[in-house]
Amino acid sequence: MEQTLAGRVVIITGASSGIGAATARTLARRGCKLVLAARSADKIQALAEELGEAALAIPTDITIGEDVTRMAERTIERFGRVDALLANAGIYIPGQVAEGDPDAWAQLIEVNVTGVMRCVRAVLPYMLAQKSGDILVTSSISGFIDIVWEPVYSASKHAVQTFVHTLRRQVAPSGVRVGSIAPGMVANELWGFTTSEEIDAQIAKHASLRSEDVAEAIVFMLSQPPHVTIRDLVMVPQNQDL
Repeated sequence: MEQTLAGRVVIITGASSGIGAATARTLARRGCKLVLAARSADKIQALAEELGEAALAIPTDITIGEDVTRMAERTIERFGRVDALLANAGIYIPGQVAEGDPDAWAQLIEVNVTGVMRCVRAVLPYMLAQKSGDILVTSSISGFIDIVWEPVYSASKHAVQTFVHTLRRQVAPSGVRVGSIAPGMVANELWGFTTSEEIDAQIAKHASLRSEDVAEAIVFMLSQPPHVTIRDLVMVPQNQDL
C-alpha cells in the first residue's frame, strides 16, 4: 500500500527547470513541504511563489561546499527535519573524446558526481538521527549501458550508480532508503527542448519522456511503504532504441 506524502520535507536540487521543477509541482500537489535549490535564484524564487508558503527557495551551487551546507541548515531551521533529498542537478556533454574539452569534463564530474555526494553528505546526518529518510538521485539510462555518443556523461552516471548502490547498503540498517531514477531521453531544457511544440512533437513520436513522467515515477518511489526500496527505476520512451 502506498504511503501519503503529505507533510514530508523534500529538498530538490536542480529545481529551476526540467525534472526538478516538474517534481516540485507534482509533490506540492501532494502536500509536501519543499526546498527548491538551484543556481538560478530568480527561477526558483518564481517557482516558490507559484507553489505557496510550503516552498522555500535557496539559491545553491552544489559545487560549493558552503552553499550545500547552508541548504541543509536552512531546511532544518525552516522545517525542523528533512525527509527526502532528490539530488537532481546535472549537466550534459555529448561528443567525441578526441574533440572534447577536459576542463568542461571536469566541471561535469564536479556537478554530476561530486555535487551529488556533497548534497548527500549534508543531509545524511539528519536522516540518520531521525532513523528515516529517502535519498533519490537522478541518474540516467547512461548509468546502465555504455552510450557511445556521450562517453563522459555515461562515465559520470556509472559513478553515480556505484555511489547509490554502496550508500544504500551502508545506511539501510538505519532506516534510510537510497535509490536512483534513471530515465532515457527527456524532452526538456537539458536536451535542448524549450518550447511546448518541440516537446509535443517528441512525445507524439514516442521518442522522449516528459519531465512530468519522471516526476510521477519519483512519487511512486517515495510513496512505497518503509520496508520497500526501489533501488533503481529505469524508464525510457517507447521508441528509444537502447
